Amino acid sequence: MTHELIIRGGDLLDGTGSAPMRADVAIDGARITAVGDLGDADAHEIIDANGKMVTPGFVDLHTHFDAQIGWDPQLRPSSWHGVTTVLMGNCGVSFAPVKSEDRDYLAEIMESVEDIPAPSIRDGLPWTWHSYGEYLDTITKLQPSLNVAGLVGHSPVRYYAMGDAACDADAHPDSQQLAIMAELVGQAVADGAVGFSTSRLLGHKAPDGREVPGTHAHLEEYEAILESVMAAGGGMFQGVFEPANFQTTDIPLMRRAAELGCQVLFSGGANTPKQSANWHKTFDGITSRGGKIASVGQVRASGALIGLGAVTPVGGREWLRLTREVRSMEDKAAELAKPEVVERLLEEGNRKGLWFDAARIFPLGTDDVPAYSSDSRGKSVAQLAEEASITPVELIVRRLRESDGRELFNVHIFSHFEAGNDSYLALPHVIPGINDAGAHASQISDGDSFTYWLSERVRDDGITPLPEAIRKITSLPASVLGLIDRGIIAPGQFADINVIDYQRLQTGYPSMEYDFPHEAPHLITRAKGYAATLVNGVPILIDDELTGARPGLVQRKFNR
Repeated sequence: MTHELIIRGGDLLDGTGSAPMRADVAIDGARITAVGDLGDADAHEIIDANGKMVTPGFVDLHTHFDAQIGWDPQLRPSSWHGVTTVLMGNCGVSFAPVKSEDRDYLAEIMESVEDIPAPSIRDGLPWTWHSYGEYLDTITKLQPSLNVAGLVGHSPVRYYAMGDAACDADAHPDSQQLAIMAELVGQAVADGAVGFSTSRLLGHKAPDGREVPGTHAHLEEYEAILESVMAAGGGMFQGVFEPANFQTTDIPLMRRAAELGCQVLFSGGANTPKQSANWHKTFDGITSRGGKIASVGQVRASGALIGLGAVTPVGGREWLRLTREVRSMEDKAAELAKPEVVERLLEEGNRKGLWFDAARIFPLGTDDVPAYSSDSRGKSVAQLAEEASITPVELIVRRLRESDGRELFNVHIFSHFEAGNDSYLALPHVIPGINDAGAHASQISDGDSFTYWLSERVRDDGITPLPEAIRKITSLPASVLGLIDRGIIAPGQFADINVIDYQRLQTGYPSMEYDFPHEAPHLITRAKGYAATLVNGVPILIDDELTGARPGLVQRKFNR
């Protein structure tokens, strides 16, 4: 038999957690047709995987590509980092359902919550839809490179039913409004949404400073909505929750959602091993009653990247000019060579102070591979400044001049307690990787999380055995999403596959591009070590470079 494509001679990690084995993988059409020693079987195309590992494609359950897919259907940076399936619509924000007159508001909500510029959203999307099903139809026509699934968000649903009052903390839907919300969500799930998402995080603000719609919703509102989700065929309940309210309202809400039959998914973490153990009890308490719950967690400390190529460290006029108006690194370096510019930077910085606590700021260095330090590795800007007997601002300016403006600094806001975070990631119901790809475009570049996880934490630090690490980012998230024919390499499965030169695998240094509509800024991070990535049997990446192929499918049917 002659196959369309054979991946030959790789070390196969099939996504189940099993030990690696030497095997060939045959692909015909979009699916895997044979796995094992295929001997002298012929193929129209052969990918030589000798000395490389072969894995299922990675499944990313936390992205915000809802807007970017309109002008970048290749979905960078995820497509550079082994991802083959993404879940959009997290955190209660999506672009459907929507009335024509409310499109600008949804764009502004997304900008306010996820730092995706509203003008880019307004002009970069075709806006040919009103219902969520019509939105998925539009995404299908865009022909993305990756497989895509979507959640319908609380914000558009509540705003559709309640108008401006949706953001009021003390406003709750009347019976008619609640019926509209339940109907909208139920129809969205029936039309292909995998479920419903919400945000209860007080830091997620609407453009006018109020919390986004749904933040203060009562349990009765969630029950009505989630009952409609289950009546439409079952689905996911995804949320980002307020740490201060975990015990009083949010964990009971998750328990109730699980009781109703939803697959609960939330963004989480732990500061200490004890907190991780408490989360383990919560997971076990829900699953022991037949409930389904999972969490995604960050693989490194994150929050913001600051420097002249990202978020400005200081709110001074000269700092803002160099960061936002002087775009090329060559021009930034030329400005830093001028004594009068340095003098203004120091004066503004020492007078105004840094926007973030210097003890939480860690240099990324100037090597090609960024030095993402944790609480147990590396020194903060505060420590380095004290050792040099200078102010933190002076230290940052000195390092910027030495790097010709290139160096960035990582602000540790989330997941900065390594021991607690590592123990949380090890829990059986936790999936590594809050990538936030597509969001926080000029602030964070965590779309490389799977690459970082596998290279620095698994390979270099030995945080978890490689087969288990692969399972946690392939078959586990696929099962949470309800995709029974993805996430594992086996005959009959869709051919979403990575061929990885594991010893070369490494994330790159973040850099700013101005490639969003209206030349809006966008932080990107490349990778090294991906010999090939296939989506539905088609190579979308070869030797770390995108091929331009767009074989992704919009996922609208899920196993519940």
